[in-house]
Amino acid sequence: MATGEETVRLLSRVSLFADLAPTDLEQLAQVAVPRSYVAGEVVFREGDSGDTCFVIRSGTVRVTRRHSDGRIITLAELRPGAMFGGETRSATVEALADTRAVAILASDLRRILLRHPDIAVKMLEGLANRLRQANERIARQSFQTVAGRVASALLGQVQARSPDGALGRDVLVRATQAEIAQLAGASRESASRFLAKLERAGLITTGRGKVIVHEPESLRNYIY
Repeated sequence: MATGEETVRLLSRVSLFADLAPTDLEQLAQVAVPRSYVAGEVVFREGDSGDTCFVIRSGTVRVTRRHSDGRIITLAELRPGAMFGGETRSATVEALADTRAVAILASDLRRILLRHPDIAVKMLEGLANRLRQANERIARQSFQTVAGRVASALLGQVQARSPDGALGRDVLVRATQAEIAQLAGASRESASRFLAKLERAGLITTGRGKVIVHEPESLRNYIY
């Protein structure tokens, strides 16, 4: 069980709360409720009603949305310190690994926003950025070929594992071919065919539940 001090430290890592005074963080931590999800468990689904925000303590969640043509498109993968949720569930969120988080009721968050209007502005800016990124990703996946979508998905996984921005060689991506296909918004069969092509070219090596990307920069050649 996490202590109040640990929750305060977690909340202080959220960019939205970075400028809050310690007393405000402590008040927010007091109303934050621990939550845990096993790998594969859905936190909430697109279209659900809700009144809770979540901050990830450990683990990873995937944010997906259903495209108009029926495909499931992955919008983001969120890791510790990320915040998601709100009163409108515009996407589905699923735990990719065993995940621990804290839940904050919208009413409790609203009290903080009333005392700190500048945070409300930051929240709106953050939501606008996320919406723009989601729309760009949906538009990109609508016009990209399967090869382009799979290459983009793989490159995104590599970048997520390279926090300093440097793309090294032989990067291990722990994901099944089915998961990569979902990230790319493609069928498993078509994604597998392209992954096999990359493997024959010596750019990747696939294994059980993993892909080793030998030359990440070479993936850009397929993104068009």
